Amino acid sequence: MKVINFMGQRKLAAIFSLVLLAVSIGSLATKQLNWGLDFTGGTLVEVHYSESVNLNGIRNILDTRGFAGATVVSFGSDQDVMIRLPQGYSDAQGSELLGILQEASDAEGAGAVELRRTEFVGPQVGDELREQGGLAMLLALSLVTLYVAFRFQFKFAVGSVAALVHDVIITLGFFSVMGMEFDLTVLAALLAVVGYSLNDTIVVFDRIRENFRKIRRAEPFEVLNISITETLDRTLVTSGTTLLVVAALALFGGEMIFGFAITLLVGITIGTYSSIYVASAATLAMGVTKDDLMLPVKEGVDQDNLSP
Repeated sequence: MKVINFMGQRKLAAIFSLVLLAVSIGSLATKQLNWGLDFTGGTLVEVHYSESVNLNGIRNILDTRGFAGATVVSFGSDQDVMIRLPQGYSDAQGSELLGILQEASDAEGAGAVELRRTEFVGPQVGDELREQGGLAMLLALSLVTLYVAFRFQFKFAVGSVAALVHDVIITLGFFSVMGMEFDLTVLAALLAVVGYSLNDTIVVFDRIRENFRKIRRAEPFEVLNISITETLDRTLVTSGTTLLVVAALALFGGEMIFGFAITLLVGITIGTYSSIYVASAATLAMGVTKDDLMLPVKEGVDQDNLSP
């Protein structure tokens, strides 16, 4: 087996990661996130037209009738329309909006307009959801640290958490730079990315631990390269097949799950990269050695002769 020198490129990878992190943090500090209705509060109205409808025409009608700032998108088909009204509009105005759309549709002979769903989220509820979402992310990272420290060793825990924080910041930065809406479905996908990235990292760490106990005279640098090379096929196959499914969801799943799919698409790509060049490189930088992973044995027993 040809061993790929992954760790030999760790400095270039570190520069690449630092650039991505700098751009992401800079965008989050200046542009921030484009918070969705779930976090900011507002009114959501879903309607169904009996015929295909022009979204620009709906936007113009709402602007002239006092609903400036409304977001109008189609989902599922060109007959289903979702309208988001920003904070400041009441639930009653959502019902009023339906009457305006029906009036305009009758005037153009476009057929009936059916109300499918209307929701109102107050600003206090939005603030609570934003706070609870942040706490959920911090709790997930804390539990990951404890789990990896218990299963492996503290140096591995630091590497895994560094990779997860790296993935989360860059994924959030992508949404900030692109100006895409960040709602509860995106937050759910972000938590899924944490779990996926951790699973990928654990697979690599398992092989590193096994090889540290099995390969006696190799340097840590070599053990990490051998371990990553041995798990590379599994990593590429798993990530590749998952990305194919997620890409299909992003292309054909419609507006409702587009943000969810894009989050997974970006997060899984970055997570695969970070399991090699962030988690493993951080563990190597902390000076992991064979002694850190040896099983406790009775005095006088040769640890090199123990089976892994």
